[in-house]
Amino acid sequence: MRNKRILYVLMAIILVVPSFLVTANLSKHVEAAEDATGEYASKDEVVYATLSPTGERQEVYVVNIFDVIKEGKIVDNGLYSNLKNLTNLSELEQTEDNTVAFTAPEDKFYYQGNLENAELPWDITITYLLDGKETEAAELAGQDGKVEIKIETSANENVDPVFFENYLLQISLNLEPEIYDNIVTEGGVVANAGKNKQVTFTVMPEQAGELTVKADVVDFELQGMEIAAVPQSMSIDAPDMDEMTGEMDTLTKAIRDISNGVGELNTGVSDLNSGVASLRDGSGQYLEGITDVNGASDGLIDGSIAINEGLTQMSNSLRNGSSEMDLSGLKELPNGLSQLAEGLHQTSDGLTKLNENYTVAYSSLDEAMLAIPDYKLTDEEIADLNASDANSEVVKKLLETYQATRNAKGTYSAVKEAFAAVDPTLNEVSGSVTEIANTMERIAAEITTSLEGMNMADSIGELQAGLATLSANYKTFHAGLVSYTDGVGQLSSSYQDVHTGIVELSGGTSELESGVEELDDGTDTLYQSTKDMPDEMQEEINQMIDDYDKSDLDAVSFVSAENEKINSVQFVIKTESIEKQEQESNEEQEEEEPKGFWDRLLDLFKN
Repeated sequence: MRNKRILYVLMAIILVVPSFLVTANLSKHVEAAEDATGEYASKDEVVYATLSPTGERQEVYVVNIFDVIKEGKIVDNGLYSNLKNLTNLSELEQTEDNTVAFTAPEDKFYYQGNLENAELPWDITITYLLDGKETEAAELAGQDGKVEIKIETSANENVDPVFFENYLLQISLNLEPEIYDNIVTEGGVVANAGKNKQVTFTVMPEQAGELTVKADVVDFELQGMEIAAVPQSMSIDAPDMDEMTGEMDTLTKAIRDISNGVGELNTGVSDLNSGVASLRDGSGQYLEGITDVNGASDGLIDGSIAINEGLTQMSNSLRNGSSEMDLSGLKELPNGLSQLAEGLHQTSDGLTKLNENYTVAYSSLDEAMLAIPDYKLTDEEIADLNASDANSEVVKKLLETYQATRNAKGTYSAVKEAFAAVDPTLNEVSGSVTEIANTMERIAAEITTSLEGMNMADSIGELQAGLATLSANYKTFHAGLVSYTDGVGQLSSSYQDVHTGIVELSGGTSELESGVEELDDGTDTLYQSTKDMPDEMQEEINQMIDDYDKSDLDAVSFVSAENEKINSVQFVIKTESIEKQEQESNEEQEEEEPKGFWDRLLDLFKN
């Protein structure tokens, strides 16, 4: 037994003596290091904070982490109420100028500093509603019902805005399934975390958060919420926009083609309107001419009746053999017939000129009408056009123009046969008038010749026979002349309706031209507004990516703006849990007296 005790003492000496030697050497090493100036490559700050269940700040402390590359004395900036070395047993010195001095070996060096009255970059407010009524957090513990938790975050204007503008907040709630059921969240994601449900919210930089969780609860308790704030340092890659911009480019090209097509339609409708205007003017001249001709018909008939009566009277007089017959009027007959023939020739020339003008106007109208497309939009196509993203005013004008064009072409198709019949009618009337005039000229010439070479005394019988024949033939001519004037009267009366239709058509094509011109302006404006859309879309996406890409952020110290070489600053925030109060036990637990060094050392060798 005695030998065994001696063995214990020797072993204890062996264990303790080297530790004294190491401590002595370490003290000498630390004294030497304190005289040297240390150097660090970078510094990290982790800010820990605790909040009340409603978000009021309670405690804030910072763990400072140095990457020391040269052993020695290092000075840090910060006004702390309490310091704790988390690396070794060396002391930390707080100076009057708000600096912390310490001696650090090469490697990572950690120390904690507590901050008094430190404000966080975010104002966080948490409210609780039980069955729709706002309730104090302490009163919720153990309650049943429908609970709503509202979390609001906003910028704290008293803190450097660099954190609010560049840091992303992640807020997590762990909900026990025995307590929470029918979990609904606005702005959050619900996932499984072991046996619990975890609700996670993300608040982007520069954004205020309004977050809500609703659930049915039994015997309410809530674990502390965990809030992490880290810089959004991830780089956001631009999405592949080739397909989308390609489709937008196709759309803008289609709009360009529509604009060009409407421009061509505008030119065509303008030509159509000009042609119809010319047709209207020519039709007005024709109507005026045919009205004049119709008005002269009565005089022409009266003159023909007088000639017919004169020829009859002369024929009767010669047949009765009157020796006292006055033949002086017969000598004036050729002049009357010649004047009548000249008037008929002028009428014929007027009808020919009118027909030429009408032919040109009608040809222009027909060509313009044929140029209008004959396709017809279906109700489905019109509905799709109205439901498209095209400008509604432009679409409305386009449909109105389309309908007006269809109406104009339909009206023209209905009266085209009447237009086509005018040309041959004018040719036939003009030819008939010319033929009558030529006949009258021949009669006048024959009468003149007969009178010049005729012996009145010897040829009275021949004259009588000739006048009888002329009188009989003239009756036929007069009947034809009456038919002609009746036809002119009918033509004049009927053409009034045709001319009215042409005037209305001219007004319609004028409105059509005005509408298509506005449509042309609208489609051109639409194209000018959309032609750069693919590039503008890409620029907008790039701008959005730049707004959220914080990968180029230069970290700054939360504790002091004078601190340098800051690598990162992170925030770890937690709220107090809401728990039911447990009854304190009246039984006093006996505390075991702590063992001394030698007792614990001996325990190591006991069986």
